[in-house]
Amino acid sequence: MYMRIKTAIILLAPLVFSQCSFSQPAEKKHEPAEQVSATAQKSNVYSHTDTSRVNLSDEEWKKILPGDVYYIARMKGTERPWTSKFEKFKGVGTYYCAACGNPLFRSDTKFDSGCGWPSFYEPITKNSVIYLEDNSLGMERTEVECGRCKAHLGHVFNDGPPPTHLRYCINGVILDFAKASAAQKKYTQK
Repeated sequence: MYMRIKTAIILLAPLVFSQCSFSQPAEKKHEPAEQVSATAQKSNVYSHTDTSRVNLSDEEWKKILPGDVYYIARMKGTERPWTSKFEKFKGVGTYYCAACGNPLFRSDTKFDSGCGWPSFYEPITKNSVIYLEDNSLGMERTEVECGRCKAHLGHVFNDGPPPTHLRYCINGVILDFAKASAAQKKYTQK
């Protein structure tokens, strides 16, 4: 009897643990295509150059944001680790807020932290992001929001690489990416 139970546990364990988000096989990821974001197509607030603050109601955001972006940006959600198209992405360019187009991070500040989300050690400017105390889920963390539209981006931790020693752990769903021009690539390679 004991052997039958032990055999059943051994045979069923992979099925049980395969439902855990941390043990699911990674989906094949393709290089993110450079395209106009779904938000930009529906919104008159989306801009890579406008620095004015965006203050829309929840109902207005619901109308212009795709569901997954709305969940992260407005409901302070979190995408599952290792699911972001930007986690291993190595393109040279700029990462923007997918809700409003605000420039957030340059690709030369991106690094592989192994945490399961795209990580950066420094925002483009000090006004690119806003910092908020976050004591949810019984943890003391610092939340990072977009400096223009206050979309939830992720969190920042003090365990990153030099020169800042910070790790901006950002949900890839809330990021858009634009490739650098030839001149910008030359500048960032120096």
